[in-house]
Amino acid sequence: MTDCIFCKIAEGKIPADIVYQDDQVVAFRDLNPQAPLHLLVIPRQHFATVADMSQTDMALVGHMHWVGLELARQAGVVEDGFRTVINCNADGGQSVYHLHLHVLGGRQMTWPPG
Repeated sequence: MTDCIFCKIAEGKIPADIVYQDDQVVAFRDLNPQAPLHLLVIPRQHFATVADMSQTDMALVGHMHWVGLELARQAGVVEDGFRTVINCNADGGQSVYHLHLHVLGGRQMTWPPG
């Protein structure tokens, strides 16, 4: 997608505070953090939502979660706890239509999230 902000971040065309990248994903700090640790893990390949993926793409979602876990470990929030979230479509709270995993930690999370 030519107008997708997250595609542009993954391609290096828009700067971001990148904390991890490999051939499948890019992780960076959220510009509007909702917790002391708030990272986004995005696939380099464009999927508008998690619902747009097929079964053959699901290993990518697992990799996204593994990267999120490793980043949470590096940030020192695993022992106290952290949250990973993938929002899907408007009612699910998605505002940027490029699949992304939120990694949040460093404070007590509430349920329901709001």
